[in-house]
Amino acid sequence: MDEYPVKVGSMLFTMVDPNPGFEVAYNRWYERDHFYAGCMIGPWLFAGRRWVATRELKDLRFPEISPMAEPVDAGSYLSIYWHLEGKAEEHGKWSGPQVWWLYQNGRGFAERTHRHTWHYNYVTADYADDDGVPVELALHHKYEGLGVVTIEPVGGASRDDLLKWLQANASKTLLKKGRVASIAHWFSPNIVREPGAAPMELGADGGSLDRIVQLCFLEKDPREIWDDFRAYAKVIDDGGVGKVTFAAPFFPTVVGTDTYTDQLW
Repeated sequence: MDEYPVKVGSMLFTMVDPNPGFEVAYNRWYERDHFYAGCMIGPWLFAGRRWVATRELKDLRFPEISPMAEPVDAGSYLSIYWHLEGKAEEHGKWSGPQVWWLYQNGRGFAERTHRHTWHYNYVTADYADDDGVPVELALHHKYEGLGVVTIEPVGGASRDDLLKWLQANASKTLLKKGRVASIAHWFSPNIVREPGAAPMELGADGGSLDRIVQLCFLEKDPREIWDDFRAYAKVIDDGGVGKVTFAAPFFPTVVGTDTYTDQLW
């Protein structure tokens, strides 16, 4: 795959529930205002995409208890944004004051609950096709779904050890053309949340700071291939190097519509 100078360096991962009764209002506020005013107009943020988990998709999540979502079926909407490599800190100097300004000027949305919101650093990606859609373009490509998988090291392994093991032994069992196109691997920065850094609580802490978050971009409806993810998790859990702490499928939202707002609960 050819290399180009525009590279993703980090992402914002924010998983949220609207309060019951506010599903349409939340969807419209986020899509028509906050997606842009809170994120996309900021410096060095070059891609964003929203995803949704219906009740049917939430019922597919595993394991039953997860540090990424408390309870495990929490989090109906997931928004993901790419920051340009080396520019996350500069973007953060804009985004922190910006979100406070929005809330102070009546452009927040109180009827929602953050389930897990955090920044992650991009490490690498594995592809089913040697010339597949690069991760930089993944949020703009028309994928059928997204699979989020979080894995923590066990048995004294470091996260670097875990990543090497995953790429050598597990990724190839999940990747398949026409099904799972790519797996992007992300590390959590080794920092602890500062209380009061945002005008709202940010939800579950995600578990160990050594966790690896994987974004798996799907070329097929996630309901049709979720058994692939269960088999993938078994390979990982049986390998003695890592354990899956969260696996969750999502559909892409249908931009400009309220599709799925009546299917969240």
